[in-house]
Amino acid sequence: IGYKEELKREFSTLQIFGVAFSIMGLLPSIASTMDGGLYAGPVGLSWGWFVAGGLILTVGIALAELSSSIPTAGAVYVSCYQWAPARWRKSISYSVGFLDTLSLCASVCSIVYGLAQQILSAVVVSNPDFVVTDPITYGVFAACVIAMAVLTSLASGFTSKLQTISIVSNCFLIILFFIALPIGVSRSDKLNHSFNNAKFIFGKSENFTDWNGGWSWCINGLTPAIWTIGAYDSCLHMAEEARDAVRAVPIGIVGSIASCWILGWLICIVLLACMDPDLNNIINSPYGQGITQVFYDALGKRWTLAFLSFMIICQFLMGASTVVANSRQFWAFARDDALPFSNFFKKVNGSVAVPIRAVWGSSILSLALGCLCLAGEVAADALFSLSIAGMYMALIFPITLRLTYGKKDFRPGPFYMGDFWSPIINWISVAFQLFTIIMVMFPYQQHNIDKDTMNYTVVIGPGFWVLSLIYYYFWQSKFYE
Repeated sequence: IGYKEELKREFSTLQIFGVAFSIMGLLPSIASTMDGGLYAGPVGLSWGWFVAGGLILTVGIALAELSSSIPTAGAVYVSCYQWAPARWRKSISYSVGFLDTLSLCASVCSIVYGLAQQILSAVVVSNPDFVVTDPITYGVFAACVIAMAVLTSLASGFTSKLQTISIVSNCFLIILFFIALPIGVSRSDKLNHSFNNAKFIFGKSENFTDWNGGWSWCINGLTPAIWTIGAYDSCLHMAEEARDAVRAVPIGIVGSIASCWILGWLICIVLLACMDPDLNNIINSPYGQGITQVFYDALGKRWTLAFLSFMIICQFLMGASTVVANSRQFWAFARDDALPFSNFFKKVNGSVAVPIRAVWGSSILSLALGCLCLAGEVAADALFSLSIAGMYMALIFPITLRLTYGKKDFRPGPFYMGDFWSPIINWISVAFQLFTIIMVMFPYQQHNIDKDTMNYTVVIGPGFWVLSLIYYYFWQSKFYE
């Protein structure tokens, strides 16, 4: 492709899988998004997860084909340069690279914001009189981002082993969950309910919004899976540190999506079977997260704190993996002179073979974006939507270009679905991405929209994209190549 190899290939296929699997971090991620899914009732969480997971797999397959063809850290925007019309290739690839960088920063923010909520939720369980404020939440958020940046500045060999630890930790937590929660419900003498039946899990629809039932199911039911089974492009950003990247990266992308789709659906079913059937008690839990209420009802205070502790560890590893992927995209973009101070950020520390400056530059950008936490929970929710919108706004360009103008220039790698199935799967993924981009821009309620209830993604996502193009044409186009 023409890039100088500066990073060490320390990551095995399993560890590349571990990057995405760790970022998805099933149980901690579901904890952060479950309440939103329940706004459409049990069918929002159960069928919303199943339908969204299958559609996300089509995007993963399309991205896997792309990564097998162009195995480089910046493949999302590099492929746009390869496949776009000559007149527009630089500006398109620049804007896509910017969107990908922004979405990964937003992913760091949303994951670490969820981590901060979990930490503070555990504090409230142990000390009910503790009052959680927005500045306290941001303080915990900032401390976690800085700790992750320190950890991921270590040698790449250590970072690769961290993915193995994360896989083991997440699998242990999921197995413990499947065993402990049902036993807790069956033995508890404090609950006024038993297990919820299949009719409740798969057939009960409620609507806690003022949208109609169908749109509420889309906007609330699909989002938990779309956010959780996200950032799978992180595997692609690790391509220059992967052994046999043309095979390892596609396996990592498709394998992580498929496993999280099925395992996540089973987790949602168990949660719905074990929770209080009065969803108001879950959604409006005094502990800040509905899953904490589910654990507390079934297992009591001590086991709830134990579960929260395990989830906090796994979500911290999630955040660290996202910081790694974010830094590699940031570094790749700087390598092409696409960022202010690119000469500073594109340096790789030779002793550890890690772009340490990019780690800290991307983390500082995440800290700045995370200031939305200070504007309240509704503004902070925009970080979750932005991580989705930014990623799909970036991915839809190369996949569409590959199917249209760049069709003649596309050279399949070892991972390819064939001339018949590949276009079908790719076009389905394009349609789903377009729908998702529009959907996550909508506010969570239909009426009485004001500064406290607005979905700021519609401003931040397209707004930053337009600003990036203005900046590119007025200045960065002189350097970007």
